[in-house]
Amino acid sequence: MSEAPKKKIAIIGGGAAALYLAASLDTNKFQVAIYEKNKALARKFLVAGKGGFNLTHSEDTEILLQKYTPPTFLSDVLTRYSNLELRTWLEDLAIPTYQGSSKRIFPVRGMKPIEVLQKFLDRLNEKNIEIHTESAWTGWSERGQPLINKAQKIIADHIVFALGGASWKVTGSDGSWLSLFHRKKIKIKAFQAANCAYKVNWPPEFIEKHAGQPLKNISVRQGNKTCKGELVITELGVEGNAVYALSPELRQQLKKNGLAKVHMDLKPTLTEEQILGKLDSSSKNTSETLRRNLKLSPAMLTLVKDIVPKEQYMDNKNLAQAMKNLPLELLAAGPIDEAISTVGGIDLDEVDENFQLKKLPGHYCIGEMLDWDAPTGGYLLQACYSMGAALAEYLNEKK
Repeated sequence: MSEAPKKKIAIIGGGAAALYLAASLDTNKFQVAIYEKNKALARKFLVAGKGGFNLTHSEDTEILLQKYTPPTFLSDVLTRYSNLELRTWLEDLAIPTYQGSSKRIFPVRGMKPIEVLQKFLDRLNEKNIEIHTESAWTGWSERGQPLINKAQKIIADHIVFALGGASWKVTGSDGSWLSLFHRKKIKIKAFQAANCAYKVNWPPEFIEKHAGQPLKNISVRQGNKTCKGELVITELGVEGNAVYALSPELRQQLKKNGLAKVHMDLKPTLTEEQILGKLDSSSKNTSETLRRNLKLSPAMLTLVKDIVPKEQYMDNKNLAQAMKNLPLELLAAGPIDEAISTVGGIDLDEVDENFQLKKLPGHYCIGEMLDWDAPTGGYLLQACYSMGAALAEYLNEKK
């Protein structure tokens, strides 16, 4: 008696979420094909690795979950497929990892992003997964079949979309697919920059002198939320992990008020009293004390002088207070194409607990194309892995 033919799964998009999913599917049960519009898979995956290939974060799951917006959307899959499971999975692909000083997880030292990607591709090859490049999804046929390059109809039992967001267009991640879902009466949200730069109205002389300089070991507060890290001064304004993690709050304030007010703590490891003690005990002038005793960088010192009124600057108690609570106005998010990630895309109410579109049974959406948010630090890739692994398990067990 001949074996029943395998069911077919078509994955549209070739980024991180697609690779995690494909590598986790049971190819004894399914015939799997990936359709990618670029000439090669995972271009954004490689670009993200240029600044240090941060695969996940080592935080305990309870803390990790708090970094996602909305906080409950991914709680189940992140709990079942945690950072520990991801590291084990990577080890199985011959991608050993280590924990950096920031508690972020990286491939073992010396392993380049392209080598990590090749390990993924080797696994796909071992599983006989078909890869079709230069194959752009262009909508649906009259009979509801996905179309590739406007003509080729995909015949499959399950269709998985992993189309990414709308930043870094050079990688193919442009969000142009959004209107195709809108025509299917699927609720969508316009894309917005998430982990991105923010505009500050710097004086020209400040930009000329300090653009490109970091503000290290600071914290930034917006409302009741505080994030430690660093900022980099740019011609536009500021960028860096200390504001990336505040993106949901900053977007809300920008929408509501047209600007977002934050407060910087230039010395989060010191109390106000400790700062005051260093100021009071110094025989140097104020600027010299800030430079030498409190280790303010030239950019920090200029900020303090520009923002703090002269009478407050000359009063040690008021100056200590100001250094722990230095105000800064952010006027707008930076260009969406320069953002590390985006929010928007498919509304979360449109998918069920298995990421299946409620209005299109047999069609699924995973990855950045859904409307969720997370800061940099490995959280984005972790979520893509968790979604891919969860959907793979669901499909593998589905009768």
